[in-house]
Amino acid sequence: MTHAPSTGLPFLKMHGLGNDFVVLDLRDGTPRPDAGLVARIADRHRGVGFDQLAALEPCEDADARLVFWNADGSLSAACGNATRCIARWLMDRTGATALRLRTDHGMLLAEDAGGGITRINMGAPVLDWRAIPLAREVDPDHLPIAGDPVATGMGNPHLTFFVPDAGAVELDRFGPEHEHHPLYPQRTNVEVVQILSRTEILLRIWERGTGATLASGSCSCAAVVAAVRRGLTDRRVTVHVPGGRLLIDWRDDGVWMEGPTAVVFEGVLTPAWLA
Repeated sequence: MTHAPSTGLPFLKMHGLGNDFVVLDLRDGTPRPDAGLVARIADRHRGVGFDQLAALEPCEDADARLVFWNADGSLSAACGNATRCIARWLMDRTGATALRLRTDHGMLLAEDAGGGITRINMGAPVLDWRAIPLAREVDPDHLPIAGDPVATGMGNPHLTFFVPDAGAVELDRFGPEHEHHPLYPQRTNVEVVQILSRTEILLRIWERGTGATLASGSCSCAAVVAAVRRGLTDRRVTVHVPGGRLLIDWRDDGVWMEGPTAVVFEGVLTPAWLA
């Protein structure tokens, strides 16, 4: 991705298990897109389309700084699958087997797990109600919401429900209803979890500012953290999402996530379209 302002804005299209991203390399000093441009790029009919947009920026204490936007143009402090995608792209380009990536959630460590699989440490989960954040003091392990869900922060807020049959939930209604719950002042991601065993769960996802997605790294991490807190699973869990499988491992040093990634194509947003 080489920037030439007179010929448009280059980008990459990537995905992790169908959770798709537009990635901009802004390490040459190109300014960040504003919320309006992000939302235009997200339009799957008149733009490119994505679940999240991610940008690389220069960083003195890391291999790169990553900034994330939702499809509605709002910022997000974390995006696990986009981080894995970008880490894989950087490792393939540089030959590195480990990276440090700065995000608003903190410094994230990325590793080559072999076989084209990329592993990311998403950091420690946020369990304090103030930092998640929630609107008032409640028990994050048992929220006063029908269904007895769990609240978790993974750089973004999460609301996790445990149900007997995840496929029976009308996600297009259930998701937006809870994304905007008054207990979450910054809105929330919504996870619907079906426990398959101590080491496997089935997950359906509604991402704030985006909607239903085929996968989400931070949602998968939050779902496993919530399941462990409820005593429903072990700390190392295979998460089945509509787009495939992620392995989540909640260790003492953070929540590790690993899975496949793909670079789909490179493109250029034309000057006429940008104008």
